[in-house]
Amino acid sequence: MDKTLVILAAGMGSRYGGLKQIDPVGPNNSIIIDYSIYDAIKAGFTKVVFIIKKENEALFKEVIGNKVSKHVKVEYVFQSLDKLPEGFSCPEERVKPWGTAHAVLCCKGVVNEPFVVINSDDFYGSGAYSNLANWIEKTDFSGDKYKFAMAGYYLKNTLTDNGTVSRGVCDVDGNGQLKDVIERTKIMRVDGKISFTEDGESWTELPENSVASMNCWCFPAAILEEIEKYFIEFLKNEVPENPLKSEFFLPFLVRDMLSEGKCTVDVIETADRWFGVTYKEDKPDVVASISALVEEGKYPEELW
Repeated sequence: MDKTLVILAAGMGSRYGGLKQIDPVGPNNSIIIDYSIYDAIKAGFTKVVFIIKKENEALFKEVIGNKVSKHVKVEYVFQSLDKLPEGFSCPEERVKPWGTAHAVLCCKGVVNEPFVVINSDDFYGSGAYSNLANWIEKTDFSGDKYKFAMAGYYLKNTLTDNGTVSRGVCDVDGNGQLKDVIERTKIMRVDGKISFTEDGESWTELPENSVASMNCWCFPAAILEEIEKYFIEFLKNEVPENPLKSEFFLPFLVRDMLSEGKCTVDVIETADRWFGVTYKEDKPDVVASISALVEEGKYPEELW
């Protein structure tokens, strides 16, 4: 079965500063996306779709696209503020992208097979790709509910030493089904314990092995039609209240569909350690982590 990897790479990278998606972190100037695609190809994915800004197309092709296109089919999708359903227009003065669910919606007409969507600046580990590829192969996508999957990471494996992180903390039932995702925007270790705060003053502890969503989702292609319906409702109901900053996020879409009984989500847990460049200070740790994986033989020095 054909499987596509969709890579979200149109974000601004406001906390990091600059286009962190193409910042080298491995030997031979390899970037995090290189390792994601390498793992996905090994797991049997047959196509990669980059969601980028149109103005970054030449740069992305030079840094990554032209290299990997010799090993897997590559396509580009452009997220822009004016990519809106008929009858809608972008509010004046808005510069912020519409969010991750809108980015995925931009793949309509390009992605026609089950797909996994990831962040471009997150290192997920090979287990997520092989596990989700196996899930796609064994899943019957027919039926009255959409069938989704999510790579679930242990919260203790998703933190940075350089500040707070935002994580979707998951409520998972005994059958491995996602019941809810609660966004915690400020999580970090406080006195050695994983905790979150809402007000910046009081902290609430979270279990080390809480399941966290790292925005690594698996969907059937039919979800794109559904996303469009939800996006129209978002444009009607939420944008008028916050025209410059409201965003249409993938986890919120999944949560809404779950609460309305439109889908099921299998949580595919992985013990791999996540790492990424949320902050500039994270880069040395990412470089050291990838170097260690290369030395262990998990990756060749020259990927392509």
